[in-house]
Amino acid sequence: MSGTLNNASLRTGRSFDLGKMNLRQLWIAYLTYPTILLYFALIIANVAISAHFFAGWLHTLCAVVAVMLVYPVVWYLLHRFVLHGRVLYKIRATSALWKRIHFDHHQDPHLLDVLFGSPLTTLPTIVIITIPIGYMIGGWGCSAAAFGAGITITCIYEFFHCIQHLNYKPRAAWIQRMKAYHVLHHFHDEDGNFGITSYVVDRVMGSFYLDAKARPRSPTVFNLGYDLQEAKNYPWVMDLTGSPPRDRPDGARPKTEKNDSNRRNAA
Repeated sequence: MSGTLNNASLRTGRSFDLGKMNLRQLWIAYLTYPTILLYFALIIANVAISAHFFAGWLHTLCAVVAVMLVYPVVWYLLHRFVLHGRVLYKIRATSALWKRIHFDHHQDPHLLDVLFGSPLTTLPTIVIITIPIGYMIGGWGCSAAAFGAGITITCIYEFFHCIQHLNYKPRAAWIQRMKAYHVLHHFHDEDGNFGITSYVVDRVMGSFYLDAKARPRSPTVFNLGYDLQEAKNYPWVMDLTGSPPRDRPDGARPKTEKNDSNRRNAA
């Protein structure tokens, strides 16, 4: 798509390439994206429910803080052991789910409409994580506060995730570092730096790495291990994609090809 973002493209629902967008264009896309609008509506609804069944400021605050502490841990575990696991694509019934929730994103990290998680998978997960925590702390009022907090954190995650794939250099040094660590996850070695806004859990679990010098480049960084041989054994994701899995982004060529091209040009 072109770098110009306009209302016509928003209405038609065309895919947005974050590698060709600037920060202003991202804000427009983000604040008008249907999934984000749904999240905003749910946040407002849960604030109202929490106020109706108000459990007191202390209990409500405890519920919100508990979600803030638990959420990064749960995200890490899901990201590392489920999204990067090699089970879902081997089962026909879950292959489409795995393709949608993570494989497509690693195949094309800049594509906005696969970067955002589907509400059909994100919302049930948030419910399972947050509502029991809130209920144990202060009943239904705290459950609504906890669920609202979980959706709010998800919105923050999604925005910073976009920033990490955006053709934009953040001004703040801490956002630059956050972006650099996530870029390593997508373009150097996918078996590390699983966090989005925080890499504390990565450090605790031993999966954090500082730069490309820390470990060799992974051959499966774009296909998550679903290579041509796996696609032959478990073809359902490839069938849905309509093409074999890529081991590098479009336009990239192996070093040997580049060297041969350079030699020909020099000649």
